[in-house]
Amino acid sequence: MGKGGISGDGENMAAWLLGVNNLKIQPYKLPPLGPNDVKINIKAVGICGSDVHYLKHGRCGDYMVTEPMVIGHECAGIVAEVGSEVKSVVVGDRVALEPGIGCWHCSQCKGGSYNLCPDMKFFATPPIHGSLANQVVHPAELCFKLPENLSLEEGAMCEPLSVGIHACRRANVGAETTVLIVGAGPIGLVTLLAARAYGAPKVVIVDVDSHRLSVAKKLGADAIIQVSTKSEVYKLDYFCCFRHTVYLSTTNVEKLVVYPS
Repeated sequence: MGKGGISGDGENMAAWLLGVNNLKIQPYKLPPLGPNDVKINIKAVGICGSDVHYLKHGRCGDYMVTEPMVIGHECAGIVAEVGSEVKSVVVGDRVALEPGIGCWHCSQCKGGSYNLCPDMKFFATPPIHGSLANQVVHPAELCFKLPENLSLEEGAMCEPLSVGIHACRRANVGAETTVLIVGAGPIGLVTLLAARAYGAPKVVIVDVDSHRLSVAKKLGADAIIQVSTKSEVYKLDYFCCFRHTVYLSTTNVEKLVVYPS
């Protein structure tokens, strides 16, 4: 897929990763608009940790950038054109884009778990191009209208927020759940917000970085704990009802051993 985006003279431009620490704005030709596609004027794109990894190291986990690639996947914009069969959105709609495109034919997709599609095509995941462009073409069914009280910048944050929501759903977070979140980066922080929205009465978040923890505290964490990168044991007095505690890891801390008080 990698349906991209066109400069002031009518040519779509995008942020191309050409190599380690080599990012340039260059033309990005759009594919033809399919009957079920929409053309989006991209207005906001978040910078994910994966984008930073690709920029600094040329890879993120097992995914390696072996040829020029447009980066970015957390995005929102305004519908500029719709395909002949599109009914869900119209020109002018403000939308958030789901960056993962499933095959729609496998058992995972048919079962509603298209995020697990073995043939997933995900923005800015090699060799698929991303969305940090003036325009992109994308399946209409993966573009979701934003309510009037949400900005486009907030719309671009729907994708990372969905990670926190998915974690809370899988952990059955509710009114009797004490939550421990390991990692106070952007994903850890949106997981904190999601846990609060799900009714968790106590949320504790740990990290090695004091600034991130201060932000977590401002966002409503009941307790913040600064840990080291070494294996250590911490006693958390907040875990008085440990059997209802869930542990959500958003970082690769080597080891964290928690004993209830």
